[in-house]
Amino acid sequence: MTNEDAIQKYIDHIQFEKGLSSLTIKNYKKDIDQLMLFLNKNLRDIKSDDIRKAVAFSHSKGLGSKSLARMISSWRGFFNFLSNQLNFTHNPALNIKGPKDKKKLPQTLTIEQTIKLVDIKDKTYLGIRDHAILELFYSSGLRLSELVNLKINDISFSDETLSVTGKGNKTRIVPIGKNAINAIKEWLGERRKTKNTDSENSFVFLNQHGKPLTARSIQYRLKYWAIKQGIPENIHPHLLRHSFASHVLQSSQDLRAVQELLGHANISTTQIYTHLDFQHLAKIYDQSHPRAKKK
Repeated sequence: MTNEDAIQKYIDHIQFEKGLSSLTIKNYKKDIDQLMLFLNKNLRDIKSDDIRKAVAFSHSKGLGSKSLARMISSWRGFFNFLSNQLNFTHNPALNIKGPKDKKKLPQTLTIEQTIKLVDIKDKTYLGIRDHAILELFYSSGLRLSELVNLKINDISFSDETLSVTGKGNKTRIVPIGKNAINAIKEWLGERRKTKNTDSENSFVFLNQHGKPLTARSIQYRLKYWAIKQGIPENIHPHLLRHSFASHVLQSSQDLRAVQELLGHANISTTQIYTHLDFQHLAKIYDQSHPRAKKK
């Protein structure tokens, strides 16, 4: 049986027996054809080292880790079929793994950019409300869902803390900064003037009709204020959370404290901010060390 015959049998199998979509079949066929073009060998002679060489070659040509993972999966499925249906002795792609995807560092604002963004002077209903939202995001590092679901009873003004219910329905206590406290108090005074509210509607942040703000509305308002305040970044709620974590870590060097404040179950999730902190330190070093300065 030729290579072409074996490939066609596999295509017929995934088309008629497994019922895969035409696009998926097309992609599988393309991946297999690329492997055969690179190796130019009989299918029965292909070894694991050959697959590794094909992966390395594709990676050197700029193919991303996700695309490589999909390609290896295509080859693995193909050789698995050959082993099960056509009596091939082994699957050379069985234990092959592609390169790991590089973790992208979270984007953050500088301290100056963050202060400029949250320092809203607008004394309209929306301005007072949005000022409290932005101050609270940056003050306490909340997730968007945590802020949306925040109730008035979750705030302790005497202790200057919030009770926040995060992922996994876990509750944590986080501090509120004085600027955020003042902004929230001003907003709650304005909130009392909102029509159609009642004692049962205890969500902190409402729209002008007295209904709880949605996540999408908050995302939209952040983008509005970024333009208004002249911040040339793609502003979203998690960006303020990232900035909060990075700025606290820069000042305190206390990774465990940042973990608690963010509500991360595993410190490995928090450790990505150490990379951001190192970037900050490296920048300071380059600017200040006598032997690091460029002439």
